This record gives sequence, C-alpha cells and structure tokens, in this order.
Amino acid sequence: QVQLVESGGGLVQSGGSLNISCTAPAHIFRSYTMAWYRQAPGKQLRFVASVTSGGLTNYAESVKDRFTISRDNAKRRMYLWMNGLEPEDTDNYYCNARYLFPTDIDEDWSEGTQITVSS
Repeated sequence: QVQLVESGGGLVQSGGSLNISCTAPAHIFRSYTMAWYRQAPGKQLRFVASVTSGGLTNYAESVKDRFTISRDNAKRRMYLWMNGLEPEDTDNYYCNARYLFPTDIDEDWSEGTQITVSS
C-alpha cells in the first residue's frame, strides 16, 4: 500500500508543458515538507522543488522560472506545473514527504512517474 500517490507523467514534446500531482495522507500532509525529486536509471537522485507545510517554496536552479510547485492543503495534494520542458528534463519523478525529528528524519516516497521529453 503506497501512501504517496502520483498522477501524471508521460511523453511530451520539447517546449511543451505537463502537470503532475501527488496526494498524501492527512498525518503527513499537515506537517511534512513536500518535494519533487528526479532520477535516471542507475543515477543519483536530484532535487527539483519543495514546498513546506507553510507554503514556502524552493527550486533547483535548472528548473527555476520554468517549474512551479504548490500544495492544496484541503485536497492534500501537491502539484508541479512544468513549462518549457527540455530533453534534459527526461527522468523518473518522485514525490517526497519529509519531517525532521531531533535524532532522525522521516521520509516517504512515491513509486515515481516517468516523464520523457522528445527533441
């Protein structure tokens, strides 16, 4: 049973737009920082964007001004609006929920969704 469930992903042409979203349980969404990460097969995870429970956002330099992250607390859903997609954006995208405890960090992950951007 997956707690973080993604919607979206697929094939899009270079320069196009795509929206993906992630829904989390209430006990996670009410206090955890939500984020998007990306990973190619055999490669390391890369940070994309994050949004805190209070709505503060942060972006990787590679996606700043092109991607927009947001969260709807009533719907318990996080969104990523992707514009001006490039072939370099091709990756598996993961939804992440994180909370910092005094001696530990709790993290939950989605199963990921593939985004392929054609030239």
